[in-house]
Amino acid sequence: MSDDRSNGRSGGTGRPVPRARSGMVGRRWPRTGTEPRTAQSPLGLRLLLSAVFLPLFLAAASFFGVWAARSGPGDSPDRVLLVALAAACAALALTAVVDLWVVVRRLRRERGSPSAG
Repeated sequence: MSDDRSNGRSGGTGRPVPRARSGMVGRRWPRTGTEPRTAQSPLGLRLLLSAVFLPLFLAAASFFGVWAARSGPGDSPDRVLLVALAAACAALALTAVVDLWVVVRRLRRERGSPSAG
């Protein structure tokens, strides 16, 4: 091999060659080794998204459920599709409820609330 950089190695030491700029795929900033201590959690965004989409998914599930109950044979869309849509929206609403519960519990634990059980 004439160029050690062609295989990503530097001078035969086995360590990768550090790149000054990683581009779109790699890291933008060098690691400092403190990321686990200084990392910020997206709990506020998760709380907002779950709080916004929970009522929307509940409304959609009830809408599709009522539509499926009122549809007759030969109607388009088919009753099976409407029931499937209602079930999918209900499952997403359940996911939002669980996520809300988890986020609130983690926020209470971070703030040191005694009722974080």
